Amino acid sequence: MAGNDVFSKEVEEHLTEIIQKTHPKVDPSVCYREFIETITTPPAYTVVRVNTMKQSREDTMKQLQRELDKQCRERERELSIVEPHLVLPDALVVKHRKPNHEIPKHPLEVIVDVFCGMSVMRGADIYCQGIMGAPPIMKPGDLVSVFVDLDGKCLKGLPKSFDGARYFLGNGKAIVSRQDLFCFEDEAPDGVGIKMMDTIYEAPSLNNLLPQLIFAQNLPSIVCSHVLDPKPGEYILDMCASPGGKTTHLGTLMNNTGKVIAFDKGPSKIAKIESNVKMWDLTIIEPYAFNACNAFDPTAPPSGPPPYPEATFDKVLLDGPCSALGQRPLLKNKSSLKQIKSNPPLQKRIFDNAVKLLKPGGTLVYSTCTITLEENEGIVCWALDKYPCLSLEDQFPHIGGSGRKGTNLNDTQLAKLQVFDMFSKDEGSYDNDTIGFFIAKFKKIV
Repeated sequence: MAGNDVFSKEVEEHLTEIIQKTHPKVDPSVCYREFIETITTPPAYTVVRVNTMKQSREDTMKQLQRELDKQCRERERELSIVEPHLVLPDALVVKHRKPNHEIPKHPLEVIVDVFCGMSVMRGADIYCQGIMGAPPIMKPGDLVSVFVDLDGKCLKGLPKSFDGARYFLGNGKAIVSRQDLFCFEDEAPDGVGIKMMDTIYEAPSLNNLLPQLIFAQNLPSIVCSHVLDPKPGEYILDMCASPGGKTTHLGTLMNNTGKVIAFDKGPSKIAKIESNVKMWDLTIIEPYAFNACNAFDPTAPPSGPPPYPEATFDKVLLDGPCSALGQRPLLKNKSSLKQIKSNPPLQKRIFDNAVKLLKPGGTLVYSTCTITLEENEGIVCWALDKYPCLSLEDQFPHIGGSGRKGTNLNDTQLAKLQVFDMFSKDEGSYDNDTIGFFIAKFKKIV
């Protein structure tokens, strides 16, 4: 899906300015159009991380292949192929089918919200909560065509055809009736409402598929935890942890030995972490509903609930709050330029606490899922200026690109950064066809 109204005009101009700084030899208007074409489509690969504490990657790969073969037969699709990632020892890759925009539409139309629509484009079925409108005659077993409401203007329970801005996602089979969806007496229905059968971007559905053995995760996020390189027995802090993908990865890499403290704001976010932790039988993770901005207190005890005193943790992961302009597919972003520019001050505030909480000789990894210079290379530049105790370190594995020009970082420093940059995405490889992501690794010098 290509379009010119994903971002506001002021954000579009800001992103074009970034291109001019980071890619001075290319036409920024051409590069921006290519960026829009990329960001509005999903990656061509699904990557899953394996619970290597429970089963080997090879055995899990075979089991996942059998499950996907069964799924493809049920949905009358070509078989999917599961392969091991060549660098990441705990990752598997499933290549998607080529996009198909010629799918015939059914008379019955279902409208879903934009977040649900983006999940469908990554292979998900449609949960009841994401359905905004459905025809009065829809009943279980009916074939329906599914559209996403791009501007969020469809009223919940709409019984007629929606004439607002919409985008066709594909066809599915109704699991529930309209009556079940919108005319309930007690609790709203839960679970899958539409089982997707034929989608314009065909990807495997991993809903409740081997949940104790695999975790669907964007490839750069898996790389991020490996870059931190957690070891059994270490005391580690994950400062912005929900929904717990990296948190559970840390616990697995530590072989469930040591301690991982996980923060995030709000009980609902912590509930997601706890659910994933329980699913993977990890006992070393302690989640707390806590604001990382308040994580440091020089008078606090070094164990138990937060906050914590200086030099408490062996390693710190700061996957900070950001503008999320690297997420794919991104059908609509309503952020203003002012909102985007409000992120760096917050990131710096949390980063300050991360440095204080890290032991001398310890490792700090900073990451985001965005593409702006201010939130990525700009934060690194600021951190090195403010903290002489920090040394920028090489990363392993390093399968993304280097840092981008546009700040005061030199070529040696830029080479130590890891950037998954959609402004210059190289087609044809699962290591290049990812979300936009940034990783920096620091060591606190003794």
